[in-house]
Amino acid sequence: MHLTYRSLPLFAAAVVLAPAGNHASSLPALQSQVNAVTGSAPRINPQALTMGLRALQKARAAGEIRREDVMILIDYSRASTEPRLWVVDLRANRVLFEEAVAHGRNSGDNYTVRFSNAPNSLMTSLGAFSTADAYYGSNGYSLRLRGLEAGVNDRSMERAIVMHGADYVNPDVTRRLGRLGRSHGCPAVRRAVARQIIDTVRGGALVFSWYPDRQWLRTSAFLR
Repeated sequence: MHLTYRSLPLFAAAVVLAPAGNHASSLPALQSQVNAVTGSAPRINPQALTMGLRALQKARAAGEIRREDVMILIDYSRASTEPRLWVVDLRANRVLFEEAVAHGRNSGDNYTVRFSNAPNSLMTSLGAFSTADAYYGSNGYSLRLRGLEAGVNDRSMERAIVMHGADYVNPDVTRRLGRLGRSHGCPAVRRAVARQIIDTVRGGALVFSWYPDRQWLRTSAFLR
């Protein structure tokens, strides 16, 4: 079992994110954007991306994000041994990074099956986040994530849920364990790309952590 890591080639596309507020006219543009992005990265789940773009529109309308040029999509329905994090350039509709990402220790083994907002749960949280500031901490160069969904991920700052590089996100660990190493709930990535990803998205971009959880999909204010 092997991990595939790569930064994808860039190519321009004509479609940009449709303005929020005009639902009827935005649907074709949204679908065109999904088609353009998945054309550059076929492993992206179109459903997860569509919901992420809708969440972006809601977050933008609510003033919860400052950046509309880039976002991160994480698909926690995929195994940790597969790429499941994408950094998307929303202006050119191109994928900048396609990477593996670790989940919380108590969220599952190879697959993420449990989620929590509780301190000390050592679990991953779902939902929409906004990137905050970058800093140097115990895990090196890291990025704070501000959870935007009450009761779902809004204790992320209290829990110190951050994006950072980790030695346990690499193919050697996968070959030995049959899965990635796990975090305390943070979306940890390869050390080789951590700084690049953080500098690309810091300062108010959307991070959308997706999973087909029925209750969350039904009740999230960012998806209704």
